[in-house]
Amino acid sequence: MSLVEEIQQLKKEKNAVVLAHYYVNDEVQAIADYIGDSYYLAKVAVGLKEQTIVFAGVKFMGESAKILNPEKTVLMPDEKADCPMAHMAEIERIEEVRKEYDDVAVVCYINSTTELKMHSDVCVTSANAMKIVKALPNKNIFFIPDENLGRYIAEKVPEKNFIFNDGYCHVHKAVTADMVKRAKESHPEAEVLIHPECTLDVLDLADYIGSTSGIIDYATKSDKKEFIISTELGVLYQLKQNNPDKKFYSAGSTQICPNMKKVTLEKVRDCLRDGTGVVEVDDETRIRSLQPLQRMLDLAK
Repeated sequence: MSLVEEIQQLKKEKNAVVLAHYYVNDEVQAIADYIGDSYYLAKVAVGLKEQTIVFAGVKFMGESAKILNPEKTVLMPDEKADCPMAHMAEIERIEEVRKEYDDVAVVCYINSTTELKMHSDVCVTSANAMKIVKALPNKNIFFIPDENLGRYIAEKVPEKNFIFNDGYCHVHKAVTADMVKRAKESHPEAEVLIHPECTLDVLDLADYIGSTSGIIDYATKSDKKEFIISTELGVLYQLKQNNPDKKFYSAGSTQICPNMKKVTLEKVRDCLRDGTGVVEVDDETRIRSLQPLQRMLDLAK
């Protein structure tokens, strides 16, 4: 029996479903029941009939799935797969900002620890951040933990006052304007598609700015045949699946998240077979961190 066949059999035996983020390895995406970005996977996790959720992604994703589905078993194939940016905000700073601004909304990117979610008013993803920030009654927005996404949204919503946090995604921050310019010189017919976690000078070079799912949708619907991709290169799997007749180029050689790549077929099989990597969230933590996640789902409808 092949590894893939073993996983498919275990899914049936364990009443399990596999959710995979676009950034994990191609072969893991290939066996997943649902593939998507953080927002899509957060939505799809709610209401699944299967009792066990295997989350092929990083720690905050598994925690979010457990918070939204406390009655289900959530398994992480690699418990050490984490997102450095998820930790890049401080509770003390949140409390300082709340004292300084009476009507502040702490807007927390879903790419964050459960502890940060507990101290936030609403969660957002790159796909829904603009819509949610516009919908909030608050004038002042403390955007955590990613400064780059915060600055991008701030430019689009000038009627709000943004307070920024010193956090970033190392994969997207590593993409420089010079890299994108060189890629454009090498592929002059290609459109440049950029994730808003990149810095503003890089975003200025974009033909399209959007979430991972947005980039896939744009490239799929576009009449163009060549694209320069400025996000984590795991997205190429779905881009090529949807568009076998189109060409996709990297903006640079640094667009790999080592934590996402920790998730392998063997680890998916092992956690299904052995019940390892169980995500635990205590009741108090779950209840407090559920509120900003649920508010996100409500406001993004």
